[in-house]
Amino acid sequence: MTLSITALKNIPLIKPGDDLAGMILNALNASDLALDNGDIIVLAQKIVSKSENQLVNLATVQPSAEAVALSEKSGKDPRLAELILRESNEILRTRMGSVIVEHRLGFVCANAGIDHSNVAGDGSATEDWVLLLPNNPDQSALDIRTKLEKASGKQIGVMIIDSHGRAWRMGTVGVAIGYAGVPGLVDERGWKDLFGYTLQITVVATADELAAAASLVMGQASEGIPAVHVRGFPYPLRNSSMSELIRPRDQDMFR
Repeated sequence: MTLSITALKNIPLIKPGDDLAGMILNALNASDLALDNGDIIVLAQKIVSKSENQLVNLATVQPSAEAVALSEKSGKDPRLAELILRESNEILRTRMGSVIVEHRLGFVCANAGIDHSNVAGDGSATEDWVLLLPNNPDQSALDIRTKLEKASGKQIGVMIIDSHGRAWRMGTVGVAIGYAGVPGLVDERGWKDLFGYTLQITVVATADELAAAASLVMGQASEGIPAVHVRGFPYPLRNSSMSELIRPRDQDMFR
């Protein structure tokens, strides 16, 4: 098996309203790649959010009393605290420098996924702007997939990823926050191992495994690689949704 992950070239800085599917097709051409059945395009959350105008100028945010209280506990700007509250179903943990929430999309993450790095908006200094996650990443992935499939005539998958920390290990890792045509989980229970043992509990988070691999190519700082092309994904593509990867509350041992 060979899995290839190729950085897509010549993707410009994204602005609200930009046609990501068109830009991806241009980048594929620039990288001498043509889509084939089973390929996957992996996109950084940031370019999807920017294209959907999920930018917020902190100067326009009026913090509530609850946000001021959260700011005092976390050391966050009260305006940022207000956005964290708006983007969250529940605040789970707070300490100086970090707020852990259940995001409105259902997964647990720090600071409601609100990004302050590599973000700029018109008419204000860079630090006045923050970027929210896409409103519906699964739908965003499906829209882009539909356009790419129509243009290419091939059946592909599209995935949107972000960088998350984990409760039990240090460091950030790429994880899926939305996808279309990509299996979130592959249930291997009932499969045989090398010695004929029947697997009892193995369910593989295939979307997150691919997200982590893609993140190695994209980088986390100034690399400027917001999209990659994947070929050789070892599982059949199928329709799925982010809900597959969200652990039910009654199975969550960290709350």
